[in-house]
Amino acid sequence: MIAYSINFKKLPPFNNETESITMNATTLQQLFTNQFHQPPSLLVRACGRINLLGEHTDYNQGWVLPAAIDRYLWYAIAENGTDRCNFYAADLPETASTDLNHLQKTGRTWFDYLQGILQQFQLAGKTVRGVDVALGGNLPIGSGMSSSAALECGFGWALNGLFDAGYSKAEIADLAHHSSNRFMGIPTGIMDQFASVMGKARHFILLDCRSLQYQYIPADLQNYQIVLINSNVQHELGASEYPVRVAECRAGVQYLQQFDPNVKSLRDVTAAFLEQYKTGLNDTIYRRCKYVLTENERTLQAGACLQQGNIIELGKLMFETHAGLRDDYEVSCPEIDFLVEVARDFNGVAGARIMGGGFGGCTINLVKRDVVNDFVKKVESAYLHQFGIQAEHYLLHISDGTDVELRY
Repeated sequence: MIAYSINFKKLPPFNNETESITMNATTLQQLFTNQFHQPPSLLVRACGRINLLGEHTDYNQGWVLPAAIDRYLWYAIAENGTDRCNFYAADLPETASTDLNHLQKTGRTWFDYLQGILQQFQLAGKTVRGVDVALGGNLPIGSGMSSSAALECGFGWALNGLFDAGYSKAEIADLAHHSSNRFMGIPTGIMDQFASVMGKARHFILLDCRSLQYQYIPADLQNYQIVLINSNVQHELGASEYPVRVAECRAGVQYLQQFDPNVKSLRDVTAAFLEQYKTGLNDTIYRRCKYVLTENERTLQAGACLQQGNIIELGKLMFETHAGLRDDYEVSCPEIDFLVEVARDFNGVAGARIMGGGFGGCTINLVKRDVVNDFVKKVESAYLHQFGIQAEHYLLHISDGTDVELRY
């Protein structure tokens, strides 16, 4: 029996059982040096992302409208002269170690994401040697801001810089996407990785997930602020139902192909075509398909609203998207629906919806700047009273995407 030597070690909390440190680049550099007894060679900043519109459309080869945000995961990395890769996840805090010759899934999600990136480099014939890595940041996990994509893309970009692999940013996004699909076995689209890497400060990205053609659209929200409200719930259905939605969309495509062999994805289906042949679809598959088609249209409309400065209409589209995700795609939950309804009733909110895969996480809200504080107090108070859960809020800014921050 082969001993793969995949080691984990749980470390004591930084301060005490309830207190955690504020992670930043300087802190991570110091932690790396303390952990590995050498300075890092490279420091990389990986970004979380928001998505204004275009939810669950990326794996259907549709359009999305994401942006990188100023919530980060930092990587400090250096070669160690061995065939082993040693990781220190400072936020957990936890360590893990693996042999480059024996990469395998372990069930430790954060570590498996990193091993998947290593495997993709190897499959592409890129030189990868043993490394020491420390990682940590201020990007919340399970909030819908795609900490997993930051985890993948940050490590990929760090390896690319350390070993001169020659990948472009778009290629790293593609590599990370393949890693999620092939190593992790998660049937995601490419939006999260693309936004994390290709983000541009003060711009949204209108991305065609089929061709990967994209357009930067200025994020001129006028007197509105993006506010995320974290429900601090993540129902277990989130993990199990995501691949079900992917399969349901594929089932719709397979049915519609018999009427037009040129239909390769829901991207190729018009609303009229779906209505013409819907009698052969069960109600669930029909509603899944209808949602994707209407969401693609809303996403293109949202891009036009941004360019025209029509924030009120943009907000209406966000509310429509939430209704579709709640009723037709069925990926919302009572806590999120409550947060959206509080936002809808608050004077000064243009739009709100669930963001991310579903069944918890965050709502994304467009709130007039002069009432942001009142809005946050109102929604957090109402949510605590209704569910006994303390929500959190994030006032976000759109940032440049994942990049090297320092070379030592």
